[in-house]
Amino acid sequence: MTAGAVTALRHGAAAKMAKVSEMYDVTWEDMRDKMRKWREENYRNSEQIVDVGEELINEYASKLGDDIWIIYEQVMIAALDCSRDDLALFCLQELRRQFPGSHRVKRLTGMRFEAMERYDDAIQLYDRILQEDSTNTAARKRKIAIRKAQGKNLEAIRELNEYLEQFVGDQEAWHELAELYINEHDYAKAAFCLEELMMTNPHNHLYCQQYAEVKYTQGGLENLELSRKYFAQALKLNNRNMRALFGLYMSASHIASNPKASAKMKKDNMKYASWAANQINRAYQFAGRSKKETKYSLKAVEDMLETLQITQS
Repeated sequence: MTAGAVTALRHGAAAKMAKVSEMYDVTWEDMRDKMRKWREENYRNSEQIVDVGEELINEYASKLGDDIWIIYEQVMIAALDCSRDDLALFCLQELRRQFPGSHRVKRLTGMRFEAMERYDDAIQLYDRILQEDSTNTAARKRKIAIRKAQGKNLEAIRELNEYLEQFVGDQEAWHELAELYINEHDYAKAAFCLEELMMTNPHNHLYCQQYAEVKYTQGGLENLELSRKYFAQALKLNNRNMRALFGLYMSASHIASNPKASAKMKKDNMKYASWAANQINRAYQFAGRSKKETKYSLKAVEDMLETLQITQS
């Protein structure tokens, strides 16, 4: 990028907003550390990253040392989220100059193609990366992301399955595959993916909750029992998981009203559903909502309990 282009970029940023360092009375070191914290914690707060990162790049690039390169990458990805192609291109060109031929920089080029909806160009670029390095997981995942963006879920599923044959321990990929199967209403395969995740992450309450939701959706007495069990497990792991609490109520209620359930099973599940409804009632009472909201929420819970009493009778 020419000196004139850099100057225009700086003037554009200055016209758009006041400096972050002046608005919040922070030093460039504070801003650098904040960018590092966002990277390490995988924040996707793209607008903030652009605001802070653009000022760092424009005003303090010479002070950042080697940190400047990871900041260029971080800002570029955030700029794509914010439709700031001018800033994304500037960062990309700086990275290309410093790391010519880098697969990582080529992947960033592909991501810019994606943002511009030049999907064929992006796929060709990722294919070239994979020809040079077949183990490049990032390029494989970007291809799958493109299939999803194009609405080609079946192709994305096929490529994810091929990917997992080589990288079976990739938990993010298993979860992505589960989501795709759910979107395609293939709940049995979605459940299998979530079972794989729970085996490696038995203390993750969200996986237990999602597995319970899949089993609930599948229906049938056996699946409902599993659903109730895993909603309960999700609550055990995180007693503030309201979605799991509602799920426990719903699954237990359906079991209690299922004609195939034994008398003991119905009685036990009436107790579980009643307990869940009372916990939901308490949660609304202590949530600090307005009186009007609380009134309607409590009425909904009372209706739950009344339904249980009708079912029990």
